[in-house]
Amino acid sequence: MAAKGAAVVTAATAGVFSLAGDGSATAAGDDDRDRRVDVHHHCLTPAWLAWAEARGVLDRDELRWWVYWDVADTLSMMDAAGIATAVMSVRTPIVHPQVDDALHRESLRVAYQSVAEVVAAHPGRFAFLAQVRLDNLELARWSARYALRAGAVGVQFHTHDLCGRYLGDPAFDPLLAELSAETAVAVVHPADLPGTTRQQPAVPGVPNFMCDYLLATTRVGLSMTMHRTLDRFPRLSFVLPHGGGFLPYIAARVRTLGGQLSPAVDPGLLRDYLCRFHYDTAAPMSPDATPTLLATVGSARLLYGSDWPALTREQVLAAATALDTDPALTPVQRARINRGNALALFPSLG
Repeated sequence: MAAKGAAVVTAATAGVFSLAGDGSATAAGDDDRDRRVDVHHHCLTPAWLAWAEARGVLDRDELRWWVYWDVADTLSMMDAAGIATAVMSVRTPIVHPQVDDALHRESLRVAYQSVAEVVAAHPGRFAFLAQVRLDNLELARWSARYALRAGAVGVQFHTHDLCGRYLGDPAFDPLLAELSAETAVAVVHPADLPGTTRQQPAVPGVPNFMCDYLLATTRVGLSMTMHRTLDRFPRLSFVLPHGGGFLPYIAARVRTLGGQLSPAVDPGLLRDYLCRFHYDTAAPMSPDATPTLLATVGSARLLYGSDWPALTREQVLAAATALDTDPALTPVQRARINRGNALALFPSLG
């Protein structure tokens, strides 16, 4: 059996074995809930925050409470939730126009150095993704190259740029072409829809992350389908967050009306792409969304995601328990979601 990693090992409760998503033998009833790989984990390190304050580009009092990240608190949460390894997306929340490219590069160097130090200090517990923003393609290329040399296991895109162009738009083809030669995994994350901010959401009283983020993810999935991104860049595997937004749940609508898209999408193409994207469970997904996801995309494309620290420790643990007890999932399917599917995408984590 594959090594259990840093988390506590739960003894197998049955003598019948099958293959988990990573090819290791998994006892019936052993669903890898004690060695999850978390692919939706945000990280703003204290070292980067200290740098940003020293340079005068950020006021911590203006940050949302959930961006704060502490390694001791994080490891405690991971152990409680059965997370063996967290794949961190690097946060550097300075996007003001007055911050020039040189300062952004310095910001990213500090961020990548600090997360690389976390990875080195806790072998097997952490990995990280390159930050690739679509608003500045030259900076995006530089960021990806720098982070991948520093040990990043993939890249993270925002769904769209400030102009409202979504990943899949041909404007981003040169960036995708370069990245496809460097890495295999591209994790997507939504951002505020164009014309909205945290202070001014589209619907007063409804935070953007509640439903607008899911709409942004739905749009990026449709954009990549319409422009056949997966066919044109077959080396890149794309992970859609939060269960794919609304996309798996409006699949029948898109199949019926896809001819009205421009370029048009025929039912077969949508069905193909839905089964080629990967999806994480952050939101959480269990138990409400699981039957639709299983019926639409199957279990081989689902990945565990905690959304820490946007979700509190209590919320992460509650979501993990919901996944562990989800009646729609078998132990083998849970093992794939918890660990096996992530190791197939990120073999170095094994």
